[in-house]
Amino acid sequence: MENTLEARMKETPGGKPRIGVYVCHCGLNIAQTVDCGQVAEEAAAWDGVVLAKDIAYACSEPGQQQIKTDILENGLDRLVVASCSPRLHEPTFRQMLQSIGINPYLLEMANLREQCSWVHMGERPAATAKAMDLVRMAVSRVRELEPLTGETLPLTRRALVIGGGVAGIQTALDLADNDFDVVLVEKRGSIGGTMAQLDKTFPTMDCSI
Repeated sequence: MENTLEARMKETPGGKPRIGVYVCHCGLNIAQTVDCGQVAEEAAAWDGVVLAKDIAYACSEPGQQQIKTDILENGLDRLVVASCSPRLHEPTFRQMLQSIGINPYLLEMANLREQCSWVHMGERPAATAKAMDLVRMAVSRVRELEPLTGETLPLTRRALVIGGGVAGIQTALDLADNDFDVVLVEKRGSIGGTMAQLDKTFPTMDCSI
């Protein structure tokens, strides 16, 4: 059987999304505050969710392998990972999806660590309820996602720096040192900004002229 998004969508009546939800313990970072099993159990009943599980470390090699196996065995075509910040592991799970023929943009992450467990320690019932809301929002969003494709565009090595104060001048110099053509724009008649109006600079009180 062909394991591609297009093939699975054809096999699914009405093209209804088949969503997998994984609630990560992140060791004790999440699990000590949030009841991950309860969140997964709740998510399993939501529209479009075919499979929902709690998992010790979703980002680990065994964790990723388990998710990939579940996706292939259950014909999942979209994924929600409720774990830590997407800034840290969104690329990890996108690459994982791509490796098994699923569009990497059919992924949504719910940040249960920084946005829930770490800010609600000692409030397990309330934190668990909030986690359910965060995961519910992620499921609602992933349900509406469409496949995207990445595109590489050529870089024009030319930069516009607006403002000729000290910061603008230094930025222009740094860019020029890295082989960028730089256009520095200043609305006043001279550059230097406020610095040009001072006669001494803190903390050494040296002459600024």
